[in-house]
Amino acid sequence: MPQLRVALAQIDVTVGDIAGNTATVAAWTRRAADRGAHLVLFPEMALTGYPPEDLVLRASFLSASRSALQRLAAELAADGLGDVAVVVGYLDARPEPAARLGRPAGEPQNTAAFLHGGRVVATYAKHHLPNYGVFDEFRYFVPGDRLPVVRLHGVDVAMTICEDLWQDGGPIAACKEAGVGLVATINGSPYERNKDDVRCELSRRRAAEAGATLAYVNMVGGQDELVFDGDSHVVAADGRVLARAAQFQDALLVVDLELPAATASSTGRVDVRDGSAMVVERVTISEPPLPAYAAEPGQVAEHLTDPAEVYAAIVTGTRDYVRKNNFRTVVLGLSGGIDSALVAAVAADAIGADNVHVVGMPSRYSSTHSVSDAEELARRRGLHWTLVPIAAAVEAFEKTFADIGGLHGLAEENLQARVRGVTLMAMSNEAGHLVLTTGNKSELATGFTTLYGDSAGGFAPIKDVPKTLVWELARWRNAEARRRGEAEPIPEQIIDKPPSAELAPGQLDADRLPPYDVLDRLLDDYVERDRGHDELVALGYPVELVERVIRMVDLAEYKRRQYPPGPKISPKNFGRDRRLPITSAWREGTS
Repeated sequence: MPQLRVALAQIDVTVGDIAGNTATVAAWTRRAADRGAHLVLFPEMALTGYPPEDLVLRASFLSASRSALQRLAAELAADGLGDVAVVVGYLDARPEPAARLGRPAGEPQNTAAFLHGGRVVATYAKHHLPNYGVFDEFRYFVPGDRLPVVRLHGVDVAMTICEDLWQDGGPIAACKEAGVGLVATINGSPYERNKDDVRCELSRRRAAEAGATLAYVNMVGGQDELVFDGDSHVVAADGRVLARAAQFQDALLVVDLELPAATASSTGRVDVRDGSAMVVERVTISEPPLPAYAAEPGQVAEHLTDPAEVYAAIVTGTRDYVRKNNFRTVVLGLSGGIDSALVAAVAADAIGADNVHVVGMPSRYSSTHSVSDAEELARRRGLHWTLVPIAAAVEAFEKTFADIGGLHGLAEENLQARVRGVTLMAMSNEAGHLVLTTGNKSELATGFTTLYGDSAGGFAPIKDVPKTLVWELARWRNAEARRRGEAEPIPEQIIDKPPSAELAPGQLDADRLPPYDVLDRLLDDYVERDRGHDELVALGYPVELVERVIRMVDLAEYKRRQYPPGPKISPKNFGRDRRLPITSAWREGTS
């Protein structure tokens, strides 16, 4: 059987940095060539970054993408890499754009290019366009209906893009009909908890359906709310995992494959199971197989545990948001509570402890141990610690309002949070820090947050992390430190203490919220699974609890809309995934 050494370049790119991304592709092609690779695969839209959103609708952006692709092909050949085949994602458009109602202007396409010998020998436009969750590809792209099959060293290779695997029929069915030996799938597949297991099983199923080996390359890194975890892999037609890359790391996964010799020659229209048709086109680069060579075994990376991969996702998203938006340092309020403690640990792991500034801002209701616990955490991690007591500033505001009746209840409590927000933003303006907010998903869901107070900031690392998972991640991070022989970053007393905003005497979260273990289960059913009032009651939740929590969630929509972005780790985050009207008279449990 013909041999082929394939390299999967699992790289981190930046949306809009077309020149930088193109240089990265060229550099990793050189690395792959140095490993003896014959074919190198790069992720979906690697040249433009993914997802570029409305940038794809700009003619200038499209032109820059096309030009970069042509330059890349020529530069690879000029650098002595013309004999290495490269599959790379970029932005293109239909050859003959036709303005039609409901189609994006210019008819952009999410495209993969096959480069060899200094030229673009074939292009493939994504056939299945996702339009759910975080994806809006029907807004931006039109589907392709051609399947180019490239014969390389006696092996027929087809290209597909991400969603083409997730839908039945379409390109995979066409690959089967065309008799391809290798399906090269390039991806920009965002991270969600446990998605890696689903992906691999999907690849195994599609490889079997195509009757071909399937190489799946995914990007890594953060892009606004999205985090890409890599998890690139190669599976044989019989379901064997031949190679798998580590998660959340740049990687070059190299694997030697024995593939069926190309024999098919048919072209033309193929009807596929999704009700559409694709046109098979064939391009030959090299007919004879390579001379036999000693194959290297593929490496299969060990998978991370659930808390390890969630933590890595949050660190990755935070690191890249800071780095790609040209910040060097961050600042956050360190209250002595579990949420800010976890955010501080994440920030230190993401960008280095010396770049993290933490501020204690005690008020009249802050306990002594809260300040000392926060200071102890800062000392353990080597963070820059500053103490800024806010009691005097709060009193000054209270005196200002005294003549008009004063502030009471929530207004008085929230004043403290807003003074803290002003303090952090002032430090941000003065020193150029990015402010990290410290709220978790449970608080954001129920509106247990203060606008222009603890919600003030530029990035929210644990925005998509329920409170119960906050505790789990804190315990995991301490256990990981013990495993490495390091000091635990989060003092145990912070993890053990009952949570409190400390905005009133003796205040505890339990005074205003259900127990977090109960609340988080209910929020998962209501927010993540979209279960309504009656379904929740049927699941065994008390009616009073259901109505109370639903009311809190629904009324807090306007707060969530003003909250900073944060890494998506769940199937439905507050942001791109869950889009509800702020102004709405709909209430669950009514008709």
